Amino acid sequence: MASTHRLDDAIHSGHALLHRLLGNLRAVIVGKDGELVKLVAAFATGGHVLLEDVPGAGKTTVAKALARSVSGRFQRVQFTPDQLPSDILGLSVFDPRDQSFRLHRGPIFTDILLADEINRASPRTQSALLEAMAEGQVSLDGESLALPPTFFVIATQNPVEFHGVYPLPEAQMDRFALRLTLGYAGRAQEVAFTFAHVQRHPLDDLTPCASLAEMLAVRQGIAGITVADSLRRYIVDLVAESRQAAGVKLGASPRASLALARTAQALAMIDGRSFVVPEDIQTLAEPVIAHRLVLDAQARFSGLTQRGVVEGLIKSLPVPR
Repeated sequence: MASTHRLDDAIHSGHALLHRLLGNLRAVIVGKDGELVKLVAAFATGGHVLLEDVPGAGKTTVAKALARSVSGRFQRVQFTPDQLPSDILGLSVFDPRDQSFRLHRGPIFTDILLADEINRASPRTQSALLEAMAEGQVSLDGESLALPPTFFVIATQNPVEFHGVYPLPEAQMDRFALRLTLGYAGRAQEVAFTFAHVQRHPLDDLTPCASLAEMLAVRQGIAGITVADSLRRYIVDLVAESRQAAGVKLGASPRASLALARTAQALAMIDGRSFVVPEDIQTLAEPVIAHRLVLDAQARFSGLTQRGVVEGLIKSLPVPR
């Protein structure tokens, strides 16, 4: 009974905190509530996010707002083709005063990292992020250095640019828990947003609503959200069927199952529930699974999309009740 009360308290406090965080984000990004909820769910579980969108959709703003809302350290890296891994990770510099090398840590040693236009970086530099995103650590000069437990990457890329970019390899895509698209706001919302920025940027009035320690506590609470056995099988079935779907050359990995389960638990907490429902899984299936799929050439030319594959899986698989 005592453990049940502790879980209820954790869900109640986590629900309140995540809604305060959402309130802050809604103050600077209007008309994108569904995407903000998914972003917060990923952040609450420690899963990294790829924002694939056109310029001016608010990608940088939402990253800054998130960092400011939790009093987290924020770093932005604008990727370019001539960037080196050491520009991200850091390097050892010789100090002639004491005839020794000193480690200068790069921007990756932060709480929230905005990897802007990540597909402009060379594959060598892109791969420098792999260990950090997967293991929460960086290897420099033969030494493994831990990143903060709240380390969270928001990477951006413009899906309509093809010159001077390097597509992310499948291994890199698999490290992102979700791929989201904010898109443009509605016309009325854009009018309100535009004239609000004439006087003052909404970020200037944003104040912290949570601490990093509180976010880590929420993460522990999310782990206690119940996922019924039937829903666990449903999650695995969705991911496993993606590997056998027509037109798919490479399906989603087991990392997709883990990301789908964790973010579904976070979505339940945002809704104030102690258990996951099928709708949580269906809401997150496309942003979790689609970007991990590689379609064969014939399927792409026939008009099949990654999103279409996932939508087909949701329609074809029986839903647990």
